[in-house]
Amino acid sequence: MFWDFMTLREETTHQACFLFSDRGIPDGFRHMNGYGSHTFKLINDKGEAVYCKFHLKTDQGIKNLPTDLAEKLSASDPDYSLRDLYNAIAAGNNPSWTMYIQVMTYDQAKKWHLNPFDLTKVWPQGEFPLIEVGKMVLNQNPDNYFAQIEQLSFAPSNLVPGIEASPDKMLQGRLFAYPDTARHRLGANFHAIPINRPRCPVMHPTMRDGPNTYDDNHKGLPNYWPNSFHNLEDKSPRMTTKIDNVTGDVDRHDSAGEDNYSQVTTFWQKVLSEEEKGRLVGNIAGHLKNAASFIQERAIGNFSKVDPDFGTRLRAALKRLDQNGSRI
Repeated sequence: MFWDFMTLREETTHQACFLFSDRGIPDGFRHMNGYGSHTFKLINDKGEAVYCKFHLKTDQGIKNLPTDLAEKLSASDPDYSLRDLYNAIAAGNNPSWTMYIQVMTYDQAKKWHLNPFDLTKVWPQGEFPLIEVGKMVLNQNPDNYFAQIEQLSFAPSNLVPGIEASPDKMLQGRLFAYPDTARHRLGANFHAIPINRPRCPVMHPTMRDGPNTYDDNHKGLPNYWPNSFHNLEDKSPRMTTKIDNVTGDVDRHDSAGEDNYSQVTTFWQKVLSEEEKGRLVGNIAGHLKNAASFIQERAIGNFSKVDPDFGTRLRAALKRLDQNGSRI
């Protein structure tokens, strides 16, 4: 089913190549980058907005595991990556990531040849260079893993003033889905669990009651607004929500016919070495061998659109596996 879906949605080709390349098996958390993926908005104190993407680049350097070792570790040492991170922090070898943003103006977004909100595409750094903004350093291990890690609740809807959601349709769905999942997993008061509370005091007396009430429950304050007894106001309106004008027709749009290959072609032709190409093809073939023959042919067709050499190598790799009796 995996390859049936992937080959029917050509826009997945880009992510599939990342997943099955060396980048798909990082050697622990310390040696991998982090990407926001979604497009957000940044708004300054003048109310001016730009679109942005967030990047975290590891300062420890990129390291990846070979496929055969990763397969062994998944069975013999599933905590390999977690222990590596914990021991590094415990030893004072605090891992860090340099944070960057990419910025795209509204005007650039209107004129760009690709959809700037499409998760299957990247913003080329040659057009939208990385801008360094700071560092993230992990310098403390949890005292209680369950309380401080397993009860963590992250959601892209937890936005601070100056950062807003964009029209990215996948992001729009996650604004609702992530906190809804937290309510199911942790209860209606997940936001009041100590590890999820904001560091600065926040008064939200309308968010209260229900199972697992953890705090003073805002005591006797009314749970509606406005009220005649304790009307809350924003004492420091540093930022205002950016108002965007929208015109046009609303319709369902299938993105399958868009340019789903040019960025993958660049990845194949200009980023990967010969050795990396060989491992990518081998990893895909080792997984694709279990698919039906007609799905294999469809996959070969998709990867051939990336580069004819890609498709040729994949067909040859599948043939070798078939001859060795490895195909199921």
